[in-house]
Amino acid sequence: MNVFANVILGVQMLSALGMIGLILVQHGKGADMGAAFGSGSAGSLFGASGSANFLSRSTAVLATVFFIATLALAYLGNSRPSSAGSVLETPAAVAPAAAGSAPAADAAAPAAPAEGAAQIPTK
Repeated sequence: MNVFANVILGVQMLSALGMIGLILVQHGKGADMGAAFGSGSAGSLFGASGSANFLSRSTAVLATVFFIATLALAYLGNSRPSSAGSVLETPAAVAPAAAGSAPAADAAAPAAPAEGAAQIPTK
């Protein structure tokens, strides 16, 4: 299961890097206005509107892959055996009692919280 999570994590990272690259390559909405006044070339490898469709669809596909990988990693991270429990649910480890001291049952009892002025730390 750990190998499967690592593969999904790799797919997520590659799709994130691909999305970053595709987003940086795309032109903004204001780029067409500049091309209309002669400051840029309207033609490209895919034609005037072909690159926008290709890049935006590729970005959408990579975003979908990224979203699915994120959901899969969240599911795998949350699906633990019920016997493992949570760190917050398990009691803290109790140090073994020293020889000649109180019995072990008393050492495992939690201390009562301080009240009033005892809550203020001293220097």
